[in-house]
Amino acid sequence: MSQKKGFELFPKRYGLFPYIFLVYLFMPGYYISLEPIFKQIVGYLLLLVFLITYRQLYISIVSEVRFNFWLAIQIGIIMVLSIFYDVNNVFLGFFSAHFIGWYHHKKPFINMLIFLGVAITFPLVIHMVNNGFHQSQYYLTPFIIIMLITPFGIRSMNGRMELEKKLDEANEQIKELVKREERLRIARDLHDTLGHTLSLLALKSQLVGKLALKDPERANKEAQEMERTARSALSQVRELVSDMRTITVAEEMIEVQTLLQTAEIVLYVRGNSDVAHIPYLTQNILSLCLKEAVTNVVKHSEAKNCFITIRSLEGEVMIVIEDDGKGIADTSKLGNGLKGMEERLELIDGELHLISSKQGTKLEIKVPIIIKEREAEDGS
Repeated sequence: MSQKKGFELFPKRYGLFPYIFLVYLFMPGYYISLEPIFKQIVGYLLLLVFLITYRQLYISIVSEVRFNFWLAIQIGIIMVLSIFYDVNNVFLGFFSAHFIGWYHHKKPFINMLIFLGVAITFPLVIHMVNNGFHQSQYYLTPFIIIMLITPFGIRSMNGRMELEKKLDEANEQIKELVKREERLRIARDLHDTLGHTLSLLALKSQLVGKLALKDPERANKEAQEMERTARSALSQVRELVSDMRTITVAEEMIEVQTLLQTAEIVLYVRGNSDVAHIPYLTQNILSLCLKEAVTNVVKHSEAKNCFITIRSLEGEVMIVIEDDGKGIADTSKLGNGLKGMEERLELIDGELHLISSKQGTKLEIKVPIIIKEREAEDGS
C-alpha cells in the first residue's frame, strides 16, 4: 500500500533557495503596514496571493499554461502594489525575473519580459506624474536595468545545465551501447573460437573410444591431437579474455570524439592514435587518463575547440590535450580527477604536466615504454 506524500511548501530538489527569497517580502509588508486599515487588509491579501503564486511557480514548471497563469498574476500584483502602495515595491520584480529565466522557448520569454518591463516602469512613471521627479528616484534605475537583464543570465545558466544533463544522458547511452556491442563481440568470438574446436574434440573423443581396442597406436595419436587442439583452444580463450580487459587508446579516441561532438566542441587530432605496440596495462591507464582529461574539458573549460596530440617517440609515448577555454584559476589545487590521473600514471612511472591560462589549458602526459615488457606480455 503506497503512502501519501506529505505537504511540501517547495520541492526538495530546490533546497533552501526558495525559502531565502522569502526574506524580501518583509519590505512590502512594512510599506503596507503604513497604510490605513482597509488598504492594509487588501495589501496583505495581495501579498498572500503573491506568496501563493511564488509557491505555485515552483511546482507548475512542468505545465507551461499553468506557469504562464501564475506568473502573470504575480507580475500584476507587483504592478498594483507599486502603484497604489509604495513605488519601492517594484523590487518584487526580482521574483518574476527569476522565473522568466526558466522559459525554454523564445516567444513566451520575450512576452513575459516585456510584461515585467511595463509592470515595473509604469508605476514609476505614475509616481513621477503625481509627485514630480526627484533626484532620489535615480537609485531605482540601475535596479530596474538589472532586473530586466537577470532573466537572460538565468536562462543561459539553465540552458548550460540542461546541456550538461543531456550530455550525461548521452554518455550513459553510449556506455550501454558499447557494453551491448562488446557482449555481441564476445559471443561471436566465443562461437567462432570454441564452437568448431569443441565439435572437433567431441568427434575425436568418439573416434578414440572406438579405436582404443582395435587400433591402440592410432588411438594414442588421436589423443595427442586432441591435447594439442585443447591447448590451442585454451590459448585462444586467454587471448580473448586479455582483449576483454584492455581498453586501447584508439578505442578511447572514438568515445572521446563522440563526447566532444555531443558537447559541440570541435576536435582536432594530431599524430597517430594507433599505439598498439605499447603494453596492455599502459594502454588501459592512458585510455582512462584521456577520458578523464576530455571529460574535464567538456564540463569545466567552456571551450570551443579541443586539440589532442599523440606521439610515439623512442622509449616513450606522449599525449597532449589542449583547449581554448577559460583556463583554471588555481592550478595548485587539483581536483580529484587530476589527482586520480597522477596516481594512475605513477604506477607506470608516467608524468603529468598542467599549464593553464585565460587562453586555455594544456595537459601533457608522458609515459616511458619498455619494449621487453610488451614482448613478455605477448609471449605469456
